[in-house]
Amino acid sequence: MSDAPRRTLFVGGHVFDGHRRRPGHAVLVQGLRIVDTGPADRVLERVADLDGPVERVDLRGGLIMPGFHDAHCHPLVGGLERLRCEMSGLSRPEEYLTAIGDAARRRHGDQWVRGGGWSVDAFDQRGPTAELLDRVVPDRPAFLPSTDHHDAWVNTRALEVAGVNRDTPDPADGWIERDEHGHPTGTLREAAMALVHDHVTRSREEDADALREAQRCLHGWGVTGWHDALIGGYAGLDDPTQAYLDLLEADQLSATVRCSQWWDRARCGDDDAIAAQVGELVQRRDELAARGLDAGSVKVMMDGISETFTATLTDGYDDLHGCPCGDHGLPFLSESAARASVSALHAAGLQCHFHAIGDAAVHTALDAVEQAQREHGLRDLRHQIAHLQLVRPSDRHRFGDLQVVANLQGMWARRETPAVTLLAPHLDAERFGWHYPFRDVLEGRARFSGGSDWPVNPPEPLGAVHVLVNRRAWASDPAQLTEPLVLDQTIGLEQALSAYTRGSAWADHRVDAGFVHVGARADLVVLDRDPFTLPSSEIGACEVASTWAGGRCVYER
Repeated sequence: MSDAPRRTLFVGGHVFDGHRRRPGHAVLVQGLRIVDTGPADRVLERVADLDGPVERVDLRGGLIMPGFHDAHCHPLVGGLERLRCEMSGLSRPEEYLTAIGDAARRRHGDQWVRGGGWSVDAFDQRGPTAELLDRVVPDRPAFLPSTDHHDAWVNTRALEVAGVNRDTPDPADGWIERDEHGHPTGTLREAAMALVHDHVTRSREEDADALREAQRCLHGWGVTGWHDALIGGYAGLDDPTQAYLDLLEADQLSATVRCSQWWDRARCGDDDAIAAQVGELVQRRDELAARGLDAGSVKVMMDGISETFTATLTDGYDDLHGCPCGDHGLPFLSESAARASVSALHAAGLQCHFHAIGDAAVHTALDAVEQAQREHGLRDLRHQIAHLQLVRPSDRHRFGDLQVVANLQGMWARRETPAVTLLAPHLDAERFGWHYPFRDVLEGRARFSGGSDWPVNPPEPLGAVHVLVNRRAWASDPAQLTEPLVLDQTIGLEQALSAYTRGSAWADHRVDAGFVHVGARADLVVLDRDPFTLPSSEIGACEVASTWAGGRCVYER
């Protein structure tokens, strides 16, 4: 048997190389790498001179391009929900209860009933109740995060196991929904999720299975690499670190992965506490790197989410009454703590990966980076700010000025999401127009990376690209189309595809991915049609025909 590496020729279509479309080009892969790309006639001449077999993939007029790189997702959580009880495709309380009840019966041996994906807009402002959940899960504890993973729905048994009752105080950065007598009703907000989640049990084997399932799912969407936006565990999010190490040891991680370690905001009281935490993160980064896992980024949570009015707004929410966090949202880091934390992380050579939804959170993150650069110089760390639901006009050029990557979730930039619909009544017309201002940020010479925040949204890069170009979701039936969201903030197809390929790979310090050029790693996706030949309204009709990771086919439709 020959030890020569496998060769694969992709021909019969077109190439998007990470920058622009190359009509009529072909791609030749040998082993892990791209060894030739260019006009099909020339590449075919080279192939004819080669000894040994060459597998030929007919693109059938479609497009081959760099594999999608998801710049912000939570694969372990997505995989666990897929294996247990995924509710993201449902919309009514009755549907949720049916799915939860079915899952509980199907997995009757589990100690805990797990799953997630219920939408906050399916219930009133106080959230779902334990009494409702008890109807289908009366005998085992249940912990079910919402689709945004900033809230959790629990039953009476879960509250009992965790010892959560009317005497349990709210944490500093979250709260327990309560009835008029102070008793917990069954919804836990933000950090209050940890009160129950800390008691949830699962196995190492299940985590590995969930990560394998997540990788299989992501490859099916054309994703060949991703940024895990939180390792270390927080509130309702499980820690995927051991699962990654298990898959690496078994040589089962076909994707390329970078991870963000968790920044514990409770340990920012003074410079000594910050320095101690930074030292631990550097040590952990180096330990994981020695085992093959890149954890050179740190997740810094600036605020909450707009659905529960915990995103921080400079001028506050209009006509908001009775929210436990007040009318300006819930800042997780003060301005001084943010500056001190980011400065220390920057000095230590750690990339910051910010969560920032509201305009005040975005502004504070940018200020913190600016100060860190003044104190320690402009370093090639590629700090990212993710989500960017509201960005004030005066901050949009600062991404380019400060070389901060705008990490966007394309599927969110549409009108019908709960984040937009629940926030809209509490904004004036001017601030509503601040939604996801990606064209303005791009015109300020910023770099983009593109993510999904899966399982908040499906990990669907083509759907996200469609929304970025059209500011509304694709629909096969024109009657289902919604009004675009802030239409003057569209970006072009090349820019959108670049964000989800070379932009995300660059942000993760990958020098050999995100492009189709000689020497690049052969992480590729084949689309069944060429979106550049379609009307912009039909981009979302494109589908993934096959996905290739390191020159090996990992998904085929």
